[in-house]
Amino acid sequence: MPSATAAAPQVSAFHHRDTGTWTYLVADPATRAAAIVDPVLDFDPRSGRTGLDSAAPVLERAAADGLRIDWLLETHAHADHLSAAHALRERLRAHGHAPRLAIGRRIGEVRRVFAPLFGLPDDASDERPAAFDHLFDDDEGFAVGALPARAIPVPGHTQDSLAYLIGDALFAGDSLFLPDSGTARCDFPGGDAAMLYQSIQRLYRLGDATRVFVCHDYGKDGREPACETTIGAQKRGNLHVRADTGEAEFVALREARDRTLAVPALILPSLQVNLRGGALPQPEANGVRYLKLPLDQL
Repeated sequence: MPSATAAAPQVSAFHHRDTGTWTYLVADPATRAAAIVDPVLDFDPRSGRTGLDSAAPVLERAAADGLRIDWLLETHAHADHLSAAHALRERLRAHGHAPRLAIGRRIGEVRRVFAPLFGLPDDASDERPAAFDHLFDDDEGFAVGALPARAIPVPGHTQDSLAYLIGDALFAGDSLFLPDSGTARCDFPGGDAAMLYQSIQRLYRLGDATRVFVCHDYGKDGREPACETTIGAQKRGNLHVRADTGEAEFVALREARDRTLAVPALILPSLQVNLRGGALPQPEANGVRYLKLPLDQL
């Protein structure tokens, strides 16, 4: 069994202001092994430009701290930003690292829903080796160095949603936001508010002192964006689902709110890229890569 000190990872957080996304560098202080959770690829929808300016500081911090990146972890196929996981994997491999790019096994279900929209192959098996190195089963255990870790299924926002428990730190994805901001929407294909409620109950069974790191924060009511809370604070004060909130109450609130929300601005480019683990489409005969814009579908 790891000691109390060994079970506490070193967590560095990086905020992508354009999309409100938090990326995390999670390190085992004992072995210097590390994971990167939910890295963001810069994307300007007006010009079509992509870049790694926002992800570069994550690699710089890892290099400065002498870390070996073993994992690139995606909590789900995001609909509000493009993943930098593929680009980081290739850059890290060029510098002697051997990171595994991983996501939950239910990414296949999400792909089956959206593949027809973008004209992607029905069978992803030919792309899987290039896209994801590992697909986590529900509650599958793994390790970051000497830190025990677990992939906890939290479907509801999407079918494939995972939270990663690494030592005493939970990376909640889009299940829980900070207490003053509540929870994520559940109106995407395959999403379900009752399912999200049950997923959150699973997380609430973790110890109250468990650190919780959220995937998004937008600085509610003008406060500075923040990323960290605890399970105890969530149970006491989450805007949408406290420890004493019933399922019917949560579902009614969540579904009413979802009916007021607009389609995410980057859903169409994001899904095309994130279903491939962040890999951009292959260049066409003229050497240019293209994203598709399906009309009158959403």
